[in-house]
Amino acid sequence: MSSTEIRHPDIEIYIKNRSLEQILQWLRDRADSVESHNSVGGTHSLTAVFSTRRIPVMIHEKAVGKAWISVWFRSDATPWIRDIDCAHEVAAALDTQVRCIVSGWQDGDDPDEWWKIEGGEVEKITWRTD
Repeated sequence: MSSTEIRHPDIEIYIKNRSLEQILQWLRDRADSVESHNSVGGTHSLTAVFSTRRIPVMIHEKAVGKAWISVWFRSDATPWIRDIDCAHEVAAALDTQVRCIVSGWQDGDDPDEWWKIEGGEVEKITWRTD
């Protein structure tokens, strides 16, 4: 089995130029239910239910500069096998650019290798976020 077929231990995507409300609306439309737990500054803790599976979700506004919001599904029981699967769905649903790490964060992976998904196109890029 190749590394692209292995289920990632969690899913994290970065969404460009969309508001928190737009992202929350997509999540409400996609999940069976969404429960908000805590919001402090630009960090929001939620639980999303997908087919009876309760998935902790963290949303960070301005995760990278002012343009990017991070959405982190903190479980391997999401509807998506890999980060890029989720990124494709969100890019299409919100008509925006979405980025995600190329791999599932294994030792030896290049932390600057990212997928850029936009307009149905996928490109591997170097994204240095520091």
